[in-house]
Amino acid sequence: MSNIAVDETCSDAAHPSRPTVAMPAVETLENAAAMLRAAGDPARLRLLLRLVDGARCVTELAEAEGEKLATVSARLKLLHAARLVTRRREAKHVHYALADEHILRLIRDILEHAAEETHAA
Repeated sequence: MSNIAVDETCSDAAHPSRPTVAMPAVETLENAAAMLRAAGDPARLRLLLRLVDGARCVTELAEAEGEKLATVSARLKLLHAARLVTRRREAKHVHYALADEHILRLIRDILEHAAEETHAA
């Protein structure tokens, strides 16, 4: 049983007026959620981090991760489907890069936030 009191008389008049935040379209929210899910795996997040300094080929990424080429390729395919990375083929090699500056900022911001000390409320 919780000791937290619930105010059942809460009404709109009891709250200060706040600016209304425009909600994005449902499709935009779904796309954003898919991107967050794709980046939400530590192994895929590590791949994104390896691309911060520029494009790399799958072979190079697999070697850096100590993983099989097929495993890394599958992760990159998912990141590409979520529009987090771009790819280009050069002969037998496929090079991946972060899709744009938004992804770079997202990665840096989330890691910075994750590294902050958590404070109990």
